[in-house]
Amino acid sequence: MATHHEITEHKHGSMDITEQKRTFVGFIRLSVWVTVLSILVLIFLALANS
Repeated sequence: MATHHEITEHKHGSMDITEQKRTFVGFIRLSVWVTVLSILVLIFLALANS
């Protein structure tokens, strides 16, 4: 019986990673929005003396 390594051969850089790139860009974009929103809320609370 063949093992996993005998069936598949890894070739570095041959995998299509466009979906992973889009997911990463979306994650970074969401993180930036959450950070900016948090800073704005903190500024509002500081100005409102809360």
